[in-house]
Amino acid sequence: MIAQLLAIGLLIALLPLSYAWVSGDSDKYRKLVWITTFLVFDLILFGSFTRLTDSGLGCPDWPGCYGTSNPIHAGADIAAAEAAMPHGPVTEMKAWIEMLHRYFAMAVGALILTLTLLAWTRRRTLGHSPWAATGLLALVCVQGAFGAWTVTLKLMPLMVTLHLLLGMALLAALAWLAAERTAAPGRNDLAALRRLQSALLLGFGLLVAQIALGGWVSTNYAVLACQGFPQCNGSWLPEMNFADGLSLWRELGHTAGGELLDRQSLVAIHWLHRAFAVVVLAYLAWLALKLGRLPSLRKFSRALWALLVLQFSTGLSNIVLGWPLIAALAHNGGAALLVLTLVWLLYRSRREQGSWPMAA
Repeated sequence: MIAQLLAIGLLIALLPLSYAWVSGDSDKYRKLVWITTFLVFDLILFGSFTRLTDSGLGCPDWPGCYGTSNPIHAGADIAAAEAAMPHGPVTEMKAWIEMLHRYFAMAVGALILTLTLLAWTRRRTLGHSPWAATGLLALVCVQGAFGAWTVTLKLMPLMVTLHLLLGMALLAALAWLAAERTAAPGRNDLAALRRLQSALLLGFGLLVAQIALGGWVSTNYAVLACQGFPQCNGSWLPEMNFADGLSLWRELGHTAGGELLDRQSLVAIHWLHRAFAVVVLAYLAWLALKLGRLPSLRKFSRALWALLVLQFSTGLSNIVLGWPLIAALAHNGGAALLVLTLVWLLYRSRREQGSWPMAA
């Protein structure tokens, strides 16, 4: 089974690898880094789709599906599980969604392994340390381990949230590596951008915290715990249970003591994410205004404004429209795009004037 799974992942990885090698770009390594970054972004969205369609336990074992490499071979077990629990976590469709997510994750792992091998074998011609790609390989291995624990620990909220955050960390690391091999912005704005470095770091930290809170809302199914906007259930400060809601080591839907999680706990989870969103939106809007004053970075300012509007509108849609799938996916995608934007700006702010690597 393991060999079959690896073969499937490698076959999927061969498509982007072939595209990178036959493209007209003279820097094949840079091309592969960008392709891998794009695919990790797609994988984050597909992971969100897997979670939002309740497909995380579509195959309740790991790495295969009922000890096989695909849902076709596991058909009898899937049918039996679905017959026993018609509205349970296992159906043929959910099994395929879960396994496709795993196949794509293995393909991304194969691409990062390829990047690492290239970084070491061509380290003299590439012009940068191969340890960056090696760190990516270590990170994707850790991400894979958390993916396994997500399944084996039956969607424990802490494991699912950490799996999301590690996915975002992998995206950020790939974006940084991609930025190393891309042309510089206008040099006239470098000094002003460097003065914003601390502000960018703080903005990135606030964004990561908000993504963690959003993951906690989603994994605890607390999106609809607060009805109405801007108030929550008709109150600015509704009754909340932060002790149980923010308890980390517990099973899905239960307190640390094993009792069922009450509604006040879910309200506390949702309200905290909503309240902190005001802080993050205001701060990133201020950053967008600052960037808008730098001519060569106005496109980043416009991108930030567009993403902030997207996050606000999709977050609001999740509440008032009853958590539609497309809005939830767009909300996750917007968060990932914000990560990419801030990482790119942070990379630029840290470069010394006159030392930017130019694209080949």
